[in-house]
Amino acid sequence: MNVEISKRIDARGSQCPGPLMELVRAIKHAEVGEVIEVLSSDPGSAKDIPEWIQRSGHELLEVKDYGDHKGFIVKKGESRRRRKRSS
Repeated sequence: MNVEISKRIDARGSQCPGPLMELVRAIKHAEVGEVIEVLSSDPGSAKDIPEWIQRSGHELLEVKDYGDHKGFIVKKGESRRRRKRSS
């Protein structure tokens, strides 16, 4: 997949919920449509990050397996809270 990554977060070595919290912080400061990759060696991220992305209204574009860690490529969407208010 060829997408331009706006920000790459290296959370390898960080334990749960560290990688997810770093992604949450980055998403808060990103513009809608920006793409962020978070690298994580924590096995819990494989479940936690995709679940949070789905609940919060962002898009998981790809999960890359680098062997000793994974890369989660996330596109910032409009937050669910904002969408509900505008309906």
